Amino acid sequence: MDVLRITTSGSVDDGKSTLIGRLLYDTNSITQDKLEALHAASKRKGLDFTDLSLLTDGLIAEREQGITIDVAHIYFSTPNRKYIIADTPGHFEYTRNMVTGSSTAQVSLILIDARKGIVEQTYRHYYIAQMLRIPHLVVCVNKMDLVNYDQARFDAIVNDFKQLIEQSTFKEQEVHFVPISSIYGENLVTQGEKMPWYQGTPLLPYLEQVEHAENAQHRPARFPVQYVIRPKTEQFHDFRGFAGKVASGVFSVGDEVVSLPSLHKSKIKSIEKFDQQLQSAKAQESIVITLEDEIDVSRGNLLVKSDEVPGGLKEIKAQVCWMDQQKLTAGRTFLLQHGSNRVKAKVQQVNHVVEVTTQRVLDGQHELGLNDIGAITLKTAQPIFADTYASNPSNGTFILIDESTNATVAVGFVR
Repeated sequence: MDVLRITTSGSVDDGKSTLIGRLLYDTNSITQDKLEALHAASKRKGLDFTDLSLLTDGLIAEREQGITIDVAHIYFSTPNRKYIIADTPGHFEYTRNMVTGSSTAQVSLILIDARKGIVEQTYRHYYIAQMLRIPHLVVCVNKMDLVNYDQARFDAIVNDFKQLIEQSTFKEQEVHFVPISSIYGENLVTQGEKMPWYQGTPLLPYLEQVEHAENAQHRPARFPVQYVIRPKTEQFHDFRGFAGKVASGVFSVGDEVVSLPSLHKSKIKSIEKFDQQLQSAKAQESIVITLEDEIDVSRGNLLVKSDEVPGGLKEIKAQVCWMDQQKLTAGRTFLLQHGSNRVKAKVQQVNHVVEVTTQRVLDGQHELGLNDIGAITLKTAQPIFADTYASNPSNGTFILIDESTNATVAVGFVR
C-alpha cells in the first residue's frame, strides 16, 4: 500500500499534538485500551474532556510542560494509503530535531495559531521546509474556534504567508491553506460546519489525493554498498554479492556499472531480494547485486551506472545545521559520513550564517552555534562521490561526526 510521510511543525501551543490525536481518533486508529488510558490521564490532569495530545506527547517532560521535545513517529492508515507522521518540536532549541525529523517527509504541515498569526518560529519552520525541498506544504490555521471562525482573520494570515512564498527560491513547492479547529475536528476529516465560507479541501482528503511519485526513481542511479556477502559454504562457494539499499534511480540486470572510487567497470549479473530474482530494482529497495566480473568492491563504495558517474569531491560547499554545544569554527576536523562511506574532513571556512526568521545571510559571522544553519567549505582526505542536494537529495546529504565523542554534530546538504 502507498505510504505518505508527513512532518508537523508549529510554535509552542499551536496544537500539533492535538491535531495528530484528532486525526487518529477520527480515522479509528486508536485502540480501546489506549482510549481508556487517555480518558484516565485526562481526568488526572483535571480536564473535563479527553486530551488527544497525550497520544503523541510520550515523554514525561512533554506531558508536564505541554510541549513537544523529541520527534515522535505516528502511524495510521486509511483504505487509500498508509501514513507516517513525524511530530517535530517547535522550539528554537530543538531545531536539530526539526531538521532530522523532516528529512524524509513528502508533506510538511505548518500550524499557525489563528490568534497569533505568523510568529518567529513560523519563519524557521518554513525555511527548513524550503531547505529540505519538501514538495508539498499545508499551512493549517488552527484554533479557528478561538477567533469565532472569522474568515477575515484566516484571509489575513494567508496573505501574510504568501509574502513569505514570494521570497522563496524553491518555487516547485505546492502550498495548500486550510482553516481548522483541531480540538473540535473542524476541516480535518470532513468539511467543517462552522466555516461554510471555506470551499477548499479539508486536511485528510487533501492528504489522500497528494501525488508523491518517488522522484528518486527518476534521478541518477546510486547504490551505496553496505555489506559484502561471502558465505564460503559448499553450496555458495563462489558467491560474492553486494548488499545495500538503492539510494536513487533504477538498476537492471545487464546494466554496465562503475565502482567508485576504484572506477572499475562490470555488468550486473543478478539482483536478488530475499529469495527472489529481480530484473530491476528502484530507489528505496534493499537488494543484493552480483557482478559478472571480480572487481574491487567493498563497504563504503558506490555503484553507479557507467553513463551517470558523479565527480569526486575533495572540496565541498555545503549548507549545514549545527547540532553541538561547542561552536563550529574553521580548522576543526571531523569524520564525514556520506551514505556508508566515511572519510576525514576539515572545515576550511564558515562562509556565513543564515538568519532564518528573515532569510538574511549574515556574512560577518564565521562560527555556528547550536541549532544554527549556515554554509561551510570542507576539505576531505579522500574524495566523496556526492550529487548536489538540489539535483539528487538521496545522494546529496552527509553527517559530521566528532571523532572524540562519536557524536553526530551536523547534518549537511551539498550545494
